Amino acid sequence: MVSFQHIEYLLALAVLVPLTLVFLLVLRWKSKTRRKLGDEELIRQLTKQYSPRLYLIKFIAVIAALVLAIVAGANLRKPSTSGKEKKGGIDVMIALDVSKSMWAQDAKPTRLDRAKQFTDVLIDQLGDNRVGLVVFAGRAYLQMPLTSDVVASKIFVANASPDEVPVQGTEIGDALQLCSNSLDTKEKKYKAVVLISDGEDHDPKSEKVLQQLSDEGVIVNTIGVGSSEGSPILEPGSSDYKKDINGQTVISKLNEQELQDIAQKTNGEYHHLDDIAATVNALMQSLNSMEKKAIDAGTGERQYDTFYAWLLVPAVLLLIAEIFIPERKRRLAL
Repeated sequence: MVSFQHIEYLLALAVLVPLTLVFLLVLRWKSKTRRKLGDEELIRQLTKQYSPRLYLIKFIAVIAALVLAIVAGANLRKPSTSGKEKKGGIDVMIALDVSKSMWAQDAKPTRLDRAKQFTDVLIDQLGDNRVGLVVFAGRAYLQMPLTSDVVASKIFVANASPDEVPVQGTEIGDALQLCSNSLDTKEKKYKAVVLISDGEDHDPKSEKVLQQLSDEGVIVNTIGVGSSEGSPILEPGSSDYKKDINGQTVISKLNEQELQDIAQKTNGEYHHLDDIAATVNALMQSLNSMEKKAIDAGTGERQYDTFYAWLLVPAVLLLIAEIFIPERKRRLAL
């Protein structure tokens, strides 16, 4: 459907009203002036080379050029058929751990901040692949279904926090199940999950889900955030560290073995998040090696075909033509 990108620019068409009034006043003034000069027949003979018709054509050319220029500025456009172009890619579900253990500071500034920085860079590198987002702690929530919209993806990642999941814990199994539900179960390939977590708690439910994912051809790559030595968890908005029921400071440790086992069971890879760029590159090598399917290409914004040039060029040509249109009739050669 044809539409305008800047429809407010069409308000400039209102200038046509005063311009038309000025033109009519000029015609009226010319008519009165001729009558005041005396003998109308004599005036007609003296001005017989003047052409009111050509003068009108000049005015119409200027008005038409102005209309075309205003409409061009408003950017008349229609949705591009190229939006249906297919490109090779895969579907990638990102499962981001937002449990309170991700507030630990053995990855600066915190594990969660580090994970979000990594996710932003990863999304930029995914290119023609579609991406979805699941956040999890004691429960898992689908934040964003599969999309090619990079801007929307980054907004959801930026807003991810433990406050979005009131039930705390590390239910990796629920997160993986939700990722599985968000992928096309009819396909046995073209699908991957990127699990970003400290893997602190062992989730026995993940065993069954991992077998399901493996059967469905989903490759799970895991990203470990934190250190095996661990770190206390600083409560947000205070200088106090989280304590257990006995009053002892809780030390949260990265469970690399858990994350390595998850990746191994689906032929995926485990990466420890040290250097963000290096980890993204290593992960992208794995994702790029997967077989691709035809998916809708997109950048997160609808693509349009515009008619700007088709309107502006004739507007300029009309203005040039108006300059060469005389107000006097051409004399015929004898």
